[in-house]
Amino acid sequence: MRDKLKSVIHHLKSKKVAYGDIRYVSTTHQSINVKDRVVESVSQDEDSGVGIRVIVDGGWGFAATSELSDGELIKTANLAIKIAKTSAMTVKNKVRLARVKPYIDKYSTKYKEDPFAVPLDEKIDLLLKVTEILHAKRMIKTAEASLDFYRIKKFFCSTEGAFIEQDIIESGGGYMATAVSGTESQRRTYPSSHRGDFACAGYEFIRQMGLIENAERVADEAVALLKAPVCPATETTIIITGSQMALQIHESCGHPSELDRVLGTEISLAGGSFMTLDKLGRFKYGSPIVNIVADSTIKGGLGTFGYDDEGVKACRTNIIKEGVLVGYLTSRETAPLINAVSNGCMRADGWSKIPLIRMTNINLEPGEWEYDDLIADTKDGILFDTNKTWSIDDRRLNFQFGTEVAWQIKNGKKVQMYKNPIYTGITPQFWNSCDAICNMNHWHIWGIPSCGKGEPMQTAHVAHGASPCRFRNISVGVRK
Repeated sequence: MRDKLKSVIHHLKSKKVAYGDIRYVSTTHQSINVKDRVVESVSQDEDSGVGIRVIVDGGWGFAATSELSDGELIKTANLAIKIAKTSAMTVKNKVRLARVKPYIDKYSTKYKEDPFAVPLDEKIDLLLKVTEILHAKRMIKTAEASLDFYRIKKFFCSTEGAFIEQDIIESGGGYMATAVSGTESQRRTYPSSHRGDFACAGYEFIRQMGLIENAERVADEAVALLKAPVCPATETTIIITGSQMALQIHESCGHPSELDRVLGTEISLAGGSFMTLDKLGRFKYGSPIVNIVADSTIKGGLGTFGYDDEGVKACRTNIIKEGVLVGYLTSRETAPLINAVSNGCMRADGWSKIPLIRMTNINLEPGEWEYDDLIADTKDGILFDTNKTWSIDDRRLNFQFGTEVAWQIKNGKKVQMYKNPIYTGITPQFWNSCDAICNMNHWHIWGIPSCGKGEPMQTAHVAHGASPCRFRNISVGVRK
C-alpha cells in the first residue's frame, strides 16, 4: 500500500497539481448489543479505500474508491483533477493553504489490552449480567447494554513530502434502564447517554467503567423517577455534572468555534455561529474562570490522534481563555484567513468523505472546587445529571437541555429527586454566570462517537473533558 500511495503522488506531481494528498483508511468496527437478557446483535464490519484531494487553478477536487488496483487509483486521481479544474471555473477566491511541515512519522494509540483479542463470549457475558441486574427491579421493563470497538488504520501521503501512518484503537460502551408505570416511563443510563462513554484506549477502559457495580443504582434511580415530582419552573442556581457539561461544551462552544461555520461555508446544514471574527480576542464569552481548549494530544481522548487528515500534527489550542474568545478550530485553508496556522482539526468520516473541520477534545479546564464542597456551598439550587434531550438554534445562542434526573439542593444537601428537568439559557449569558468549577479529582474526558456534520452527513468521534460546574440565576423547568 505504501508503494501504491507513493505512485499516486508521483502521478499527481507529473500532472503539475498545485497540491495533492491521498488517504488510505481501513476501519474495523465490532458492535455488541444486548436487550432484555437476550443478545440482539453482534457484528464486525471492515471497510477500506482511498480518498484523493487535489488543488488545480485554485479549486478543490476530491474523488474516492474502494478498488485498490494501480489502474483504479490512477483513474481516481485523474477524476479528482478533473473535478478540481471544473471547481476552479466557479471559485471566487482561490484556495490558499497555510504552510505545514511535511512529517514522515508513525503514531499509534497507547493501550494495554487489545479489545479485538478479548473473547466475544466474555464481552457478551458482561452485557448479559448487566441487563440481568437491571431487570431484577420489578418496574424495569427494558434493559439495553452495548459495547463498541474500533480499529482505524490510516496512511497519509502528500505532494509536499508527508508520509504518515496511524493506528488508532477506540473502546466504549454503556447501558440504559427504562422503568414503566402505567403510561409513564423514565430512564437512567450509565455511564452516560449516547451509548455510554468512549475513549482511545483498549479493553482496560471497559474493565474500569464499573458497569456491573453501578447497575443496581441505575435501576433504582429509574424506578424512583416514576414517583418523583416534576422539576419546578423557577430561576435558580444550578450545578451540572460532568457528563452533561460535556454536551453543553459540545453544543455551545465546540460547534460555534468551528471556523467553517463562522465563515458560513457549513451554514446550509449545520448553521452558522455567533462567535464571529469581529469578536476574536475581545468577546467576553464567559466568566474569568472559564478556560476551554482544543487538545488532540491528551491521553485517552476520543478526539486524540497523531495527525489530522491534512497531515497537521496534533496540538493544544486555546479557544476561550479567562472567559475571552481567543481561537477557533481551523484547517489549512481557513487558518490564513485569521493570520494563523492550522491547529489540526480536519478529519473525514472514512476514506470516502472529504475532510471537514471537526472538534477534537474540546475541554473545559478544571477549577479549584471539591465536588462535596460545591454542594455544601450551595444554599438553594438544583443539580442536573445525564443528558436526555437538547435543542439549540443554528447560531448556537439559545438553548434548552433536558436531563434524565435532577436533585434539589437545600442548605448544602441533596434532598429531593426531580423528574423531567430542563434548563434554558443564552450561551454567553450562561457561561458568564459560571462561578465554580470542580477540580481535577472530578474531571473526566467524555467520549461522544456520534457528532454529525456536513452534507452529505459525516459522523465524527469527539470528546470533552469536564467536571461539575455551578451557574447562577438560570431558568429551569417548564413555564406555563
